[in-house]
Amino acid sequence: MSLLEVRNLKVAYGGIVAVRGIDLDVETGELVALIGANGAGKTTTLKALAGMLRPSGGSVHYEGASITHEPSHRLVHRGIALVPEGRGVFARLTVEENLSMGAYIRDDRHEVRSDLDRIFTLFPRLKERRTQTAGTLSGGEQQMVAIGRAMMSRPKLLLLDEPSMGLAPLMVQKIFEVIASISAQGVTIVLVEQNARLALQAASRGYVMESGAVTLTDAASVLLESEQVRQAYLGE
Repeated sequence: MSLLEVRNLKVAYGGIVAVRGIDLDVETGELVALIGANGAGKTTTLKALAGMLRPSGGSVHYEGASITHEPSHRLVHRGIALVPEGRGVFARLTVEENLSMGAYIRDDRHEVRSDLDRIFTLFPRLKERRTQTAGTLSGGEQQMVAIGRAMMSRPKLLLLDEPSMGLAPLMVQKIFEVIASISAQGVTIVLVEQNARLALQAASRGYVMESGAVTLTDAASVLLESEQVRQAYLGE
């Protein structure tokens, strides 16, 4: 049984269908990439998986139970965390306050402090800026805060939406090193990423979306060598 099973998922905005009946499977411990052009339906898919959008059809099962119509706050309790596109930090709160917000569902105060220390080990730059308001950070530092905040909830399934967007190359490299480290810890990850090459290099499997539908799926290494993928998404 997969950790996440998506069958015939459909999502619509009013009369506009953004996701047209897709199937996804994600095994425990996997890092799965979802790639495609802007407007392909990738972010909409993640929002539906995170309970932020209500599907208009199909089903989503997590750990064998249906979560198709579960709201996002309940899914956090079940171990699903989303790092949204654009980061979404609390601009007027400090770095440490932002990270602590990720642990709002928890009452194990001692373990929360230990996890906060782990985030600061993962992101030493955040430790240096722990009392700085998040709105004054660089884009890369805000992305670190967003990932750290999600990890403070101790997710089993981490949904990452465009983590490299707008970042300098060195910061992109750092963020992907952290993603690899989180994956190595056993956290299951679904990654939506504009940089298809980086996404597929990090992932074990990948799905290609076009116009709200999955058009191709395979091992990430196979997709990297696919002529169709290379021409459409790798700039070759």
